[in-house]
Order: sequence, then C-alpha cells, then structure tokens
Amino acid sequence: MNIFYAIQATGNGHISRALEILPYLEQYGNVDLFLSGSNSNLQMNGNVKYRSKGVSLFYTSKGGLSYWDTIKAFQPKRIYNEIKNLPVEKYDLVINDFESITALACTFKGVKSINFGHQASFMSSNTPRPIKKDFIGEFVLKNYARADKYVGLHFEKYDDFVLQPIIKKEVFNATPINKDYIAVYLLSYSDEILFSHLSKLKAFQFQVFSKTYTQITQVENVCFIPISSSSFNTSLINCSGIITGAGFETPAEAMYLQKKILALPVIGHYEQECNAAALEKLGIKIIKKLDNNFESQFYDWINNYKTVALDYKNNTASIIDKMIDIATELIEDKSYPIVPKLVF
Repeated sequence: MNIFYAIQATGNGHISRALEILPYLEQYGNVDLFLSGSNSNLQMNGNVKYRSKGVSLFYTSKGGLSYWDTIKAFQPKRIYNEIKNLPVEKYDLVINDFESITALACTFKGVKSINFGHQASFMSSNTPRPIKKDFIGEFVLKNYARADKYVGLHFEKYDDFVLQPIIKKEVFNATPINKDYIAVYLLSYSDEILFSHLSKLKAFQFQVFSKTYTQITQVENVCFIPISSSSFNTSLINCSGIITGAGFETPAEAMYLQKKILALPVIGHYEQECNAAALEKLGIKIIKKLDNNFESQFYDWINNYKTVALDYKNNTASIIDKMIDIATELIEDKSYPIVPKLVF
C-alpha cells in the first residue's frame, strides 16, 4: 500500500508525533511524507518527498499570535498551485495531520482522506472548550483540514473516535527523577521576557528551551538550552515541574511522568484555549500571560497545586492499527461521499 502522510510543521508537536508513529505506519506499506509549514524547530527524518511553506502560524515575542506575520506568509497563488500539483490521487491512503493544502487537494480531486491527530478530536462537541467559545476558532478547527473520517487524540477519551495520547518511547520507558530545576518550554515568549520574570525567582533553577541560543548558557538562575528532542526529553524526565504552553504533546507527557505543570496558552490561539480548559478540569493551574502577577501566580502553583498523573498505556501500535482499520473501511466504502462538507 502506498501511503501519503501530511504533517503540519507549525510548532513541534506534529513532527514529534510523526517521528514516533512512522515506524508503525511503515509496516503497512511505503510512506511518503508531506511536510507543510515553516515554524518548527525539530528536524523530520524519513522519506520527506514533498515540502511546502504551507499555511503557518507565527508568534510575537510576548506570548501571542503574530497576525501580521501570519498574513504576510499567506500566498494564495503559491497555495493554489500546490493544491493543484499535489499528487494525492496517486496514493492508496491519505493521512492528514491537520494540513490544509492536502485537505483541499483531496476535496478538489475527489480523494478520500482521514484526519488523524489532536485537532481531529475537536470534531466532537464533548471535547472541552473554554467557557466563551470563539466562532472563528471553532470554524477553523473543524474546517482547516476537512477529511472524510477523523481519529482524534486527547488527554482523555471524550468520544468513541478520540484516543489517548501517543507517548514517545524515550519518555514512556524512562524512570523519572525530580531534580532541583523547573523546565520551561514557552516558545511564544522571547528569552529576554522569560529571563526578566524567572531571574526574580532566585530560590529556583530553570532550564529554558530557546530558539535563539546555539549552546547551553547559564545566566544567573536560568540555563538556556537550544531546542532538540533529546535535550528536551532529558529535561522533562528529570525536572521537578514544567512551565509550558497549552499544547498537547508536552502536557500529556508531563502528566504521564507525574510532573507538576503550569500552563500558559498562547494568547489568541483558540485551540490552546480549548486545551487549557481541558487541563484546568484535570486540576492543572492555568495563567493567561506573563505579567507583573507572575511571581505570585508562580508561588501559588508551587504551594497549592498537586501533580496530575494520568496512566497512559504504551499502545501506539494499536492506535495505528485502529486508524488503518477505519481508513481501510473508508476506502472500500464506495457509497461514502468523497467531498467533505463544511462543518459549523
């Protein structure tokens, strides 16, 4: 079987998950990868046959989305040509991890596809949302990468098509230790802003993962570390707690390792606001942004919040098996419509 696997490369979570599942997916046939996006810090190994700048999100240095940079990167002519030329019709199976060019190519060419990943879980109304829903955010989550079938991943099983997170084997097989430092993974904030807040907390040591430092650098009580999978895994496994965005993979792995979590959703990022709502229901402290209240919020987290531990199983193989089963049924069902409808 020839498999087309589209991976969203905005942020690092999609690539991290793809690296984990690729060996299992390759047991079903030849896998060609389409890497779409221009805002990740991890390298994707494997047979990356197609690449695109895609439709990426960009961030400010102050914890929010940069709407201007995101709009500037949107190039309708390029995107149209990529949709037209992407050969999804040549594959037996198209798997899409929240990638819009692939979704549109499948729609225009009448090719069935399956949306597999965290964002697919939001097709269920049972998946947690913030108290105030955002209509545009909801529309984007449900229509940015339309597909014929969905297999979602989330912190808990909110629906019958929503499965547990995929935990990297390096993390799953690790023996966690609580050393005397707190890991910090907040790529939507600049190193300068992070240091201005963390350096005030003299009694604590921090390991900050940085997009700008090229070597490990200690500045007072803050150690800046260049981003890499191995260094981040080591830091997460051995930290006493982590301050991170309200993404999906990192909080899931931290809960599996029984690490204390303080989460800051990217400002204006609706999916992260939804994740924050789910994390808050689980008992994790959420703060909206880094500001003058951070020091008191940090001590409240340290003194009053407990570790949230979820017992995820090592079932990556069974998750891929289930996804392939659903995809196979979809492909063989000749009566199933091949043009997904917009969802509101």
